[in-house]
Amino acid sequence: MNALTAIADGIVNLDDHETHARTMLDANAWAYFAGAAADERTLAANRSDWSHLQLLPRVLRPLAGGHTRVTLLGRELAHPILLAPVAWQRMAHPDGEIASALAASALQAGLVLSTQSSTPLEDVARAMGDAPGRGPLWFQLYLQHDRGFTRELVQRAERAGYEALVLTVDAPCHGARDRERRAGFRLPPGIRAVHLDGLPPAPAQAQGPVQSALFDGLLRQAPTWDDVAWLQSVTRLPVLLKGILHADDARQAAALQVAGVIVSNHGGRTLDTAITTASALPRIAEALQGALPLLVDGGIRRGTEVLKALALGAHAVLIGRPAVFGLANAGAHGVAHVLRLLRDELEIAMALTGCRTLADVSRKVLLHPATGDFTIDSKS
Repeated sequence: MNALTAIADGIVNLDDHETHARTMLDANAWAYFAGAAADERTLAANRSDWSHLQLLPRVLRPLAGGHTRVTLLGRELAHPILLAPVAWQRMAHPDGEIASALAASALQAGLVLSTQSSTPLEDVARAMGDAPGRGPLWFQLYLQHDRGFTRELVQRAERAGYEALVLTVDAPCHGARDRERRAGFRLPPGIRAVHLDGLPPAPAQAQGPVQSALFDGLLRQAPTWDDVAWLQSVTRLPVLLKGILHADDARQAAALQVAGVIVSNHGGRTLDTAITTASALPRIAEALQGALPLLVDGGIRRGTEVLKALALGAHAVLIGRPAVFGLANAGAHGVAHVLRLLRDELEIAMALTGCRTLADVSRKVLLHPATGDFTIDSKS
């Protein structure tokens, strides 16, 4: 089955892409890409919380000349949809991150490349190209225990033309991923996190009695707010923090003058039963009061949900699993199809709620089914 046939074969929305991808991926890859932590309650709730928000249509509004353009970090983007960082994409398709970059470039979407990419960042930057109107190219970073190694990786991203760093802050350790453990997940031969080649071994564990292999081992190297400040001091690129769910953490990020905040619960892959991003987003927006650009990911599968995220205060959204499912189905064509579907659905949702541009989108387009309006508890 070629790429175009796969797309035409009854795939008309992002859920169709997921259903079809299940037939394309082996059990090992499916467990990694589709699974989440523990009982996967946050994975499910991420989706249901977006769907429970209702839209309030408006009629007879002037809509001619409307568009989806938005300004982010000083750049005008064609639309507010970016590809989230996802590791080891060559498990989904031989072209991996190169295919995602080609699709993002063609569809004018932003791309955030994972530290755990299975393709070198320089190759991805070349595939993204420099066509006028293409979306931003950012590099997602996990701080490593060796600062010199981290600094060199950041400098590679700078030289290759990446425009921002996205520091993931919500995963000092892995979640308890039952689905991966049942599948006996392991990386296939020939696939690895290429950017971590040459990383020196972690320092030896502290001497003395060990109370916990986790707390006395891995977490001795876990990043802190001081590391955020250090990263800002060694790069000329803007730094965004990904994984913020608490209003106090958002305020601390603003105090450090980071370039932006991404509301994320790691797609439910770290802490199960964590607050959903649809619930956290309005609280973070209220805490920041416009002080920082605000993005969100987690469970977005429809253009209506992109609209809801923008109404709750986000400037843009990121999608992860849907893009990987499109990648598995049809390579670059599949990822492009996912992006096209979301953008088309966003435009339809804007038109039917009377929003000619994204500047017209506000909480007035939302109705919360439990309250009859849209209100939030500002306490956190």
